Amino acid sequence: MKAAGVALIGVAIIAAVIGGITALGGGDGSNEAGPSGTPTQPGTSSTSPSASSSASSPASTSSSASPSSPTPPSPSSPAPGQPTSAGPGQPGQPGQPGQPGGDQQASNKWVTVRVFNNSTIKGLADRAAEDFRGSGWNVNEVGNYSQGIIPTTTAFYRPGTDEEAAAKQLAQEFGIKAEPRFEGIQSASPGVIVIVTKEYQGAHKGS
Repeated sequence: MKAAGVALIGVAIIAAVIGGITALGGGDGSNEAGPSGTPTQPGTSSTSPSASSSASSPASTSSSASPSSPTPPSPSSPAPGQPTSAGPGQPGQPGQPGQPGGDQQASNKWVTVRVFNNSTIKGLADRAAEDFRGSGWNVNEVGNYSQGIIPTTTAFYRPGTDEEAAAKQLAQEFGIKAEPRFEGIQSASPGVIVIVTKEYQGAHKGS
């Protein structure tokens, strides 16, 4: 009986020791769980800000991309500025207006020109006619004019016809006058009528 009682007491002591150890171990475990849980939460929260910052950064990138896209159009607009490289086109344009003018002057020289001597200098009309032909004018008649005295060598034309531009061009080229036809030659055949007088000098040197 004594031995059994001693054994029971020993078992009780061992159980008490184990129970105390278990109680101590459980307290330590709960303490460790608390701190370990706490760091986990900050870790999570830090992850979320980083995610949000990363999300914001792509957003900012996309916004920066959109302003950059307007920028390329502006360089492209100079490319359409081929109109400015219309600089090369502009040199062509001055030439074009000049060409029409040249064509007009050439066409004026196809207008019929008749030359008449109103001086006492023999062959003066022939000489003037040769000057005009040498410059490309279409002289188809040479003669004398004895119906009156003309003060100075003049190219006469019918106003409003192609004779007007031709007479003025010829007059400028040879330093003579250009005037509308007077009454004595109103009904004469179409064309510029040049009546040459003694002061005729030939091609105008200043033109």
